[in-house]
Amino acid sequence: MEGVSSLDEPLKKLLGGATAKVMAEHLGLHTVGDLLHHYPRRYEERGKLTALTDLPLDEHVTVVAQVADARVLTFNNGRGRRLEVTLTDGSGRLQLVFFGHGVHKPHKELLPGRQAMFAGKVSVFNRKMQLAHPTYQLLDSSDADEASEAVDAFAGRLLPIYPACKQLDSWRIAKAVDAVLPSARDAVDPLPASLREGRGFTPLPEALLKVHRPQTGADVEDARARLKWDEAFVLQVALARRRYADTQLPAAARRRAADGLLDAFDAKLPFTLTEGQEKVSKEIFDDLATEHPMHRLLQGEVGSGKTMVALRAMLAVVDAGGQAAMLAPTEVLAQQHHRSITEMMGELAEGGMLGGSDRGTKVVLLTGSMGAAARRQALLDLVTGEAGIVIGTHALIEDKVRFHDLGLVVVDEQHRFGVEQRDALRSKGKQPPHLLVMTATPIPRTVAMTVFGDLETSVLDQLPAGRSPIASHVVPAKDKPHFLARAWERVREEVENGHQAYVVCPRIGDDAEDEKKGKAKKAAEEDPDKRPPLAVLEIADELRGGALSGLSVEVLHGRMHPDEKDDVMRRFAAGDVDVLVATTVIEVGVNVPNATAMVIMDADRFGVSQLHQLRGRVGRGSAPGLCLLVSEAHEASPARARLSAVAATLDGFELSRIDLEQRREGDVLGQAQSGVRSSLRMLTVIDDEEVIAAAREEAAAVVAADPELERLPELRTVLAALLDKEREEYLDKG
Repeated sequence: MEGVSSLDEPLKKLLGGATAKVMAEHLGLHTVGDLLHHYPRRYEERGKLTALTDLPLDEHVTVVAQVADARVLTFNNGRGRRLEVTLTDGSGRLQLVFFGHGVHKPHKELLPGRQAMFAGKVSVFNRKMQLAHPTYQLLDSSDADEASEAVDAFAGRLLPIYPACKQLDSWRIAKAVDAVLPSARDAVDPLPASLREGRGFTPLPEALLKVHRPQTGADVEDARARLKWDEAFVLQVALARRRYADTQLPAAARRRAADGLLDAFDAKLPFTLTEGQEKVSKEIFDDLATEHPMHRLLQGEVGSGKTMVALRAMLAVVDAGGQAAMLAPTEVLAQQHHRSITEMMGELAEGGMLGGSDRGTKVVLLTGSMGAAARRQALLDLVTGEAGIVIGTHALIEDKVRFHDLGLVVVDEQHRFGVEQRDALRSKGKQPPHLLVMTATPIPRTVAMTVFGDLETSVLDQLPAGRSPIASHVVPAKDKPHFLARAWERVREEVENGHQAYVVCPRIGDDAEDEKKGKAKKAAEEDPDKRPPLAVLEIADELRGGALSGLSVEVLHGRMHPDEKDDVMRRFAAGDVDVLVATTVIEVGVNVPNATAMVIMDADRFGVSQLHQLRGRVGRGSAPGLCLLVSEAHEASPARARLSAVAATLDGFELSRIDLEQRREGDVLGQAQSGVRSSLRMLTVIDDEEVIAAAREEAAAVVAADPELERLPELRTVLAALLDKEREEYLDKG
């Protein structure tokens, strides 16, 4: 390992405290190396103007444009002044507005014909796009010194536009980059020489210079191709080392036994498995029969029968003398899984009990809110091996829980489950148990290769027969209030036809939220678009007293007592409740085939995969489902585009691609990505499928030849920096 390189220098040494502080707090940049890897988002050619026609609403943008017109208007009987400047770029126009004392300087400088860079947040006023109080930098100043300085700052013919924030404009970031650029020559090159030469890549220091200060478009292409590869390769090496380490671990092989519990279960199934379920089950049984721990990701649409596949794997392990544990993210879901699994197994779930099958086993539930006696019995059944299957929340992971012989861990909804927790459960086997991770949020293949690169992937993409289609529509509550009134009429019609409905809100609206609400209220007074999200308790009251009066309307949210939650769910499932107003606690696993309609309030406050997940709760029976996405978002906003995408397709894989394209990796991959996130700067998981696949192959070859990377000290150095211990562990478990 080498000593501290100049890339590890803290930014405040070079840039001064104030700038360094903003960079650390708002852009997550702490060292010279961080700033060198803060790449321009795009480049403007001097004299060629950006298209003002496709500016994203509510985003912080930098535009290069020409002043077409500037005028000072007075209001408040001459007491207030505002400067309105119209910019043009040949494709469209954009309005700038300055108020009060901020009018003087721009009034003198922004004269018609002048060209400048402007940075600010895009908003809509009177149906026109505008920037209020933007910062700007003249590009053709009449003051010769200032003009030459502006030109020198962007000496290349291409103007780099950096991802910026309100506190720091793109051109200030460009100046800071100039200060650290000389350090690029110390960059440690992670690519093995043979790979670099074989693919004809630009050396790393040169790539960094070219990406920040390109002379031509070809420079940008060169640099990007190289920097993308670095990211993909280093990440895939980390994952390949994980996979390699796993193949070195011992595990007990759990081979499927004939005439055991699994055969008895299959014999009493009232339907045949889909082809997809058969194929995926075979992959899992093959993995379970090997002497290394299985690490498999099972992904499939809501309702594609993942639980059935997981249960059959659990039964095979019990047949082979082991125990299986299923981990659910919430108590409601753990109870639901326990209920549906014991129902599916019937007397086979009553092993050792009177009337139970002699081939059966005990299926126990273990959650945090269980009574002491029930809990004691469950723990006893686990340690003696009486219970072959346990279903629970992270209560399963506590130190007190001991297994007789844990052979398989099934984790439901991986992205909600802390990695440390999964590991703690893994450590409860005599040897590492096999692991099956289930997720109902379909993940595009490239993302799976990046985020779950240490897991083999199985996909269930057929829906079992008998599932109904779901119609989805966006309801623009602000522009067309009568559409919302019609939405409530539709809910009433569904109830009159003997069905039930969900209404989902982003917030609960109880005392614990009041403090937040105080802040939100203050923000809303300053900006009416910032009202707090709609709340379950408030909406339920409004509906009982108004649009849905006379129907039985109940609430469900995470702060209710577990017994209370269970009671409401049971009554809803039994058909005694017409409309359930809930938070996203219903997002996963709640199965009420008679519920046919769902109204999602403030739908723009949810992510694409979450909306898809929620929608999957309706249309689970033979009657068609209806999902109404209510939103006050502006028609041109990214939020509305997201909702239209959800309304347009029921294909979860397609939606997860759209989600990625719109929000980029960071948010979509959420926690699973936490260890990797900061390493993806240039690579976009969705567009760079070939790079990721090629890097994965190269990485696997490198690791197979030299698992400890002894012959590649530079790669080791870069890995250590990228995956400091904590991140490496996150990937380990992620």
